Amino acid sequence: MDSTTSRRARRTAGLLVSLAAVVAAASCSADEAGSRGAVPAAVAPEAGVAVPEGAGAAGGTGDKQARQQQEQVGAPGVDRKLVRRADLTLAADNVAEAADRVRSEVLAVGGFSGDEKVTDRVATMTLRVPADKLDAVLGRITDGKVGEVRSRGQSAEDVTEKSVDLESRIKTQQASVERVRALLANASSVGDVVQIEGEVTRREAELESLLARRDALAGSVALSTVSVRVERPDVVTAPREPDEPGFLDALAAGWDALVLGGSVLLRVVGFVLPFAVPAALVWWLARRLRKRSRLAPETAPAAQD
Repeated sequence: MDSTTSRRARRTAGLLVSLAAVVAAASCSADEAGSRGAVPAAVAPEAGVAVPEGAGAAGGTGDKQARQQQEQVGAPGVDRKLVRRADLTLAADNVAEAADRVRSEVLAVGGFSGDEKVTDRVATMTLRVPADKLDAVLGRITDGKVGEVRSRGQSAEDVTEKSVDLESRIKTQQASVERVRALLANASSVGDVVQIEGEVTRREAELESLLARRDALAGSVALSTVSVRVERPDVVTAPREPDEPGFLDALAAGWDALVLGGSVLLRVVGFVLPFAVPAALVWWLARRLRKRSRLAPETAPAAQD
């Protein structure tokens, strides 16, 4: 009985030591993956997207910069991950029709429309466009046929390093999960099984979190966000008439004046208060001395009598 118990104890200790070794190896691998830094591999990039001819007449210098940027992104030996965004403001007489044309251009390239709010005067749209079709869509929207371009802006965030770091951490975590599962297969006691299963569950949860982050980042890279605002020309150019003040406005102005006056009064009191205390003490002492000086002549004749 004693020999059997000792063998089980040695086996349990061996499993615990192996589990500790796996934990230490996984932490060291994760530190090495983080310290290596993200260096993108030399992978052949996807073909660049050509900018349509109609966009050149409307964009001018902006289209030249877009072409230059596209050439840099598609340069040999570079595999960059870019999260691109664009903002457009258009002026059109028929806001609903212009919004429909913008939506049609996006749907034609495989994109989709997210949030939309369309009225007869203003329309706001949030669109998702495949990243490799973004320049082509922007060129067709801003060619002057949909509406007059009031403003246009683009931004690009390079997330290559973040993507490579996530991939490295995912591989490390997958290897760690496999090692702990191997320990679970060799566990012989209920206590060992429960302990190792808890470790497996924790590591699998971390792995799922990393996979979700990778999928979200890949979605942001694959689909660019385009925010479009379409307005009627009078909304853009018409000056806003000043509102005449009413009773509530006058009441609010009076209250603000009262608060301002009170704050000024408190500041004055706070400034004078340090000087008021010594001044009051001096005045009290002077008054006491004055009373004593008056009583002294009256008591002197009484003493002589």
